[in-house]
Amino acid sequence: MSFVRNKANSRISALKSLLCVGLDSDPEKIPDVFSEYQNPVVEFNRAVIRATSDVAVAYKLNTAFYEARGIAGFHDMEKTLGSIPDACMTIADAKRADIGNTSKMYAQAFFDHWSFDALTIAPYMGFDSLEPFFAYKEKLLFVLCLTSNEGSVDFEEQVMQNGTPLYRSVLGKVASWSSNGNGGVVVGATKSGLLADIRGSAPELFMLIPGVGAQGGSLEDAVHYGVDSNRQSALINVSRTLIYPAAPDAGSFSSIDDYERAVAVEALKIHDGMMRVL
Repeated sequence: MSFVRNKANSRISALKSLLCVGLDSDPEKIPDVFSEYQNPVVEFNRAVIRATSDVAVAYKLNTAFYEARGIAGFHDMEKTLGSIPDACMTIADAKRADIGNTSKMYAQAFFDHWSFDALTIAPYMGFDSLEPFFAYKEKLLFVLCLTSNEGSVDFEEQVMQNGTPLYRSVLGKVASWSSNGNGGVVVGATKSGLLADIRGSAPELFMLIPGVGAQGGSLEDAVHYGVDSNRQSALINVSRTLIYPAAPDAGSFSSIDDYERAVAVEALKIHDGMMRVL
């Protein structure tokens, strides 16, 4: 099995946690207590990491929130990446894929330059667009399969001529492309009714499960149906619900410590919910 997969599964077993913290860090939403810093987003991310690192298995950086701010955003992403504990998986949520040469450059960017452990990729253009990513056998690739958004019905859930929905074709392809256990799929927690079937059809794949929290997915179902037979190989991503907690008494946070305590409380609630099922 790939180094990254083993690292993640070891931490899942040690912590009894599947928590992936989504660092979708929006400068317009971060608390005012971070505004005094030269790099508010970096300090915000570091506060989230400090508050959650005892229960988190992975951190997922949605690259759009950094790319939108140009060079400054890329610098913030790089500094954030350096602040994540080595024991935790780092995921670039970039949803990349293109013709082979372009994908090769994307793979080098996220795996060689920034040294992320994992990357989200899109299957629409077929295997030749994904082969450069799968060549990194020690990393993890999360292929979009059945996503949590309403628009998943437009393509992913459409039934093909052979009578099966498109997402099931994606699932089978990823299983065949996975080398050294480096294949994974993104399956939304809002699709919990299909999650058990997907896991049963692809017991060997690693799952990244977004959609718990603000999007309304069930944490318990995501844990119960997402894990493999070893109660591993799944990550449940939580972003907005966790990193933007309500301040005490509906006010504002008085300090960074105050903010970190609020995040830690939310993280422990999520962890407790996971432990009850695991």
